[in-house]
Amino acid sequence: MLSKGTQRLADDHVALDGLMKQLQNALDRGDVEASFTKLDLFWAKLAVHIRAEHLHLFPCLLNGAGAVIEQLRDDHEFFMRQLASAIETIRSGQELNKVKDIVLAIEQRLAHHNHVEETNVYHLATTTLNPEELPELSQRISSELEKRPPRFTAESWALRG
Repeated sequence: MLSKGTQRLADDHVALDGLMKQLQNALDRGDVEASFTKLDLFWAKLAVHIRAEHLHLFPCLLNGAGAVIEQLRDDHEFFMRQLASAIETIRSGQELNKVKDIVLAIEQRLAHHNHVEETNVYHLATTTLNPEELPELSQRISSELEKRPPRFTAESWALRG
């Protein structure tokens, strides 16, 4: 069973997956502007999601899942580096096929990554933390996920895939 906070993170995985599909559709259509917009939003939302995990969830669970968390952190670094590369590729006017390849690599690794989080890590919050600590964790995670870079409107940020 997931805590309210980790369920929020799992729900965010679903929203990010929907946004990934929108990005891939824009890339398939060859729509550079829409591809850039979706890629930029996906990058920002994934960065905020990762920040919530790094700042609030992972520190609570290090004793119970340290090795797994280190692998998840390595994945997070991979995602951010690859997304930065994809942004640079679009900005430089290169072929969208290169961006498609990058996005496909991210999607494949992200699917496994999310599965590991949802099945091996998120449930640890309910067994590692005291019941009194769970609402605070949930509030911190929710607050973190709502922080958006100023370049995004509240409406665009609220899109759920």
